[in-house]
Amino acid sequence: MNAVIDAIKKRRSIRSYESKPIPKDVVNMIIEAGNEAPSAMNSQPWRFVVVEEKKIKDKLLGAALPNANKILEMIKDADPERYEMIKKRYAELKDPVYYSAPTIIFVIGSGRYADHSCPLACENMMLAAYSLGLGSCWVGFGAMVTEDEEIRNVLELREDDKIFGPILLGYPKGHPERPPKREPQVKWL
Repeated sequence: MNAVIDAIKKRRSIRSYESKPIPKDVVNMIIEAGNEAPSAMNSQPWRFVVVEEKKIKDKLLGAALPNANKILEMIKDADPERYEMIKKRYAELKDPVYYSAPTIIFVIGSGRYADHSCPLACENMMLAAYSLGLGSCWVGFGAMVTEDEEIRNVLELREDDKIFGPILLGYPKGHPERPPKREPQVKWL
């Protein structure tokens, strides 16, 4: 099978990581892969902030977790089964947002083309991580930290910036099974 197609089919969202740090040259390779993503009008509207310091990770978790819990409460009635599954996972983990990943990369973008382009950089990074033997996970709840002024300063967020990801990276503890996939809905014209 083609190596790229194989990576697309086998990459999984990893939520359990070894505490082993990732060498900086490997993290830089992953960021370079993100930087190679296509972007609307070649705008390249992204920048990357790498977080590995425990103190900053703890601050991020403290800011993200209350917001994640608010969102979770909103699905309690709409999807009680999913709600219970997530609450159980939260209870089992000391870090149910960033999953104690050794490296967190915030993809930050601004401008007219960021919404279209930055997700492509995120996907490139996750595929690159897989190809290098690392696990990754995109965590939407992890971006819910912008109300905290200290974090805004640490991430150097400007008024028009938006966080895409963040992308968690680390050496996986195991590899999840492939979830069921729906058949693609395609209309040929």
